[in-house]
Amino acid sequence: MVWEPAPRDMTGVNRVVTAISGGDDWLIVTHERPDGDAIGSSLAVAHILRSLGKKFTFMVSEPLPHRFSYLPMFDTAEMIASPVVRTYKRVIAVDCADEARFAPVAACIDEFAEIVNIDHHQTNPRYGAAAWVDPAAAATCELIYHVARGLDVPLETGLAMCLYTGILTDTGGFAYPSTTRDIHQIAAELLACGVQPYEIAEPAMQSRSWEQVHLMQMALANLAVSNDGSYAALYVTRGMIDGAGATDDDAEGLVEFARSIDTVEVGMLFRETVDGKVKVSLRSKRRVDVSRIAQTFGGGGHARAAGCTLAADLDTAMTTVVEQVEQALAEV
Repeated sequence: MVWEPAPRDMTGVNRVVTAISGGDDWLIVTHERPDGDAIGSSLAVAHILRSLGKKFTFMVSEPLPHRFSYLPMFDTAEMIASPVVRTYKRVIAVDCADEARFAPVAACIDEFAEIVNIDHHQTNPRYGAAAWVDPAAAATCELIYHVARGLDVPLETGLAMCLYTGILTDTGGFAYPSTTRDIHQIAAELLACGVQPYEIAEPAMQSRSWEQVHLMQMALANLAVSNDGSYAALYVTRGMIDGAGATDDDAEGLVEFARSIDTVEVGMLFRETVDGKVKVSLRSKRRVDVSRIAQTFGGGGHARAAGCTLAADLDTAMTTVVEQVEQALAEV
């Protein structure tokens, strides 16, 4: 049988398929503050394990964003207990660039656990007993699609919805440079399985609460562009989030307003966290590899989308990161 579209790394997908086939009682984990691809990947793996008749637990450290509640098995996500009830010897980590990204649930993982690592971040060090990392993939859900096929799991509607959600959101609605012929072929197959595009696009990407819009208003008021127009930045303080009655999740996506300015190559969003640090989101269009900037501060990600966290006040964080962005722009 011709596998079309085929995975770029059959060895990688076979490694993951073998590990999942040979194990049971899995813990599914993803990164903190999960986005559409992280949630779609996690729930897609849950569908796959259920189809195979395997036991699993999907563990999170905070409630999943409500806008993804349309996804089947959304309610299977379990909040980590304190104290921890048990540990797991088999773990499937999805969309996690490194092990620190699922540190909030690390207490549930046995010291000698077998970790299956499925991810598409170019900064991923290939941790775990079975790793498949493909930076060319548009989304981790693209890889999970191939895992499902490798395990001969039927692409029923619920699984297809999860996969489509991750692909749609991580390609920016099929607008980012990562969008390929292969990803459109996969999306077409998922639509043939019963996915209704608008029923996913509307809650996942278009619908906003008033609190989120209010936060957007405040953030856009401080949007600033460099003198030469090559980069732009905006920030969100804890006071802004509280004043809008918003959540940290409501700040997701604001960085796109900075990148969307026609002359801008690099967009930045700085958000104060509850523990006094600053979370930085970086986006670029064509020339600057923002993952290299993020790595300078212990973060990571993709060439065009990356992030990091600085243990500094807002002004210091902005000054420090802007210096690195200016240097990167001068080198391209």
